Amino acid sequence: MQAVVIEGPGRAVVREVADPEPAAGQVVVRVRAAGLCGTDLHLVDGVLPAEYPLTPGHEFAGEVVALGEGVDALDVGDRVAVDPNLPCGVCRWCRAGRGNLCQVWDAIGVSRPGAAAELVAVPAGICFAVPSTVSCTAAAMVEPLSCAVHGASRLPRLPGAHYLIYGAGTMGLLMAVLVRRSGAASVSMVDLNDARLDFALAYAADRATTQADALEQPDGYDVVIDATGAVPAIEDGLGRVRKGGTFLQFGVSDPNATARFSPFRVYHEEIDILGSMAVHRGFQPAIELIASGTIDVESLVSATLPLADYAQAVEKFRAGEGHKIHVAPKS
Repeated sequence: MQAVVIEGPGRAVVREVADPEPAAGQVVVRVRAAGLCGTDLHLVDGVLPAEYPLTPGHEFAGEVVALGEGVDALDVGDRVAVDPNLPCGVCRWCRAGRGNLCQVWDAIGVSRPGAAAELVAVPAGICFAVPSTVSCTAAAMVEPLSCAVHGASRLPRLPGAHYLIYGAGTMGLLMAVLVRRSGAASVSMVDLNDARLDFALAYAADRATTQADALEQPDGYDVVIDATGAVPAIEDGLGRVRKGGTFLQFGVSDPNATARFSPFRVYHEEIDILGSMAVHRGFQPAIELIASGTIDVESLVSATLPLADYAQAVEKFRAGEGHKIHVAPKS
């Protein structure tokens, strides 16, 4: 089969590799759509620690084509979205019900062969059936939406609150529509890419601008969310949280990045600073939100390229063209 192989930092190629065989408890999924995100870019660039060679791809959906020994909850032909996270189940955090914080966290497409390929072998237990009414394009958006569902669950429930979100890419927009549905009084968005602003206004935002100073909110915001991982955005956003407010770090930063803030202000104004890491109990809710038509995810997919054009897909993503970029292996 064809697969993307990151041979080392800055070296991602598409080449023939052996078809995967399902081990006991696994299934093989024929990938129909796989999305790119910041984690993939970090892996290609060598920003995140990884063992190369590695096939990326952790946002995906497809059809089950082979069953390993002992698999009886799935059948060949089932359409599935796959939660890529593989917590160990026995460490302190897993036993506390916080599998996304697993001490030996593992994931399809990050530390194990991923879905930027025609086929991928995965544990049957991380496959979620999707209704026939949900397209494979939409099903591949379950993983990013589930991350946003978890992020939103970390926030206080504040009907009538004013929100500021940095980043009008896919993840920022998904957070915007979720907090909008939670009863927000207003949702403002900041993105340096002004080509994204009109879409943000049509999708979920009340105001969208390239500079937060252009927004009139003199008392600050009840909730500020960073969906960029960029230090300048984080530092600016921390300064715009109002007294008693909340800052959520949702974007993925360089592991070595540091940001400056005022500890005295956090203390004196009782500002809550929260983090949100990957997926935690959000996969099935995300499927329900998509299947019910509550959240439109297909409009966020700006382009679908052949797997052979993975390098072009990476450059489109790096350049901030549109929103979600998918690759689709040939049928």
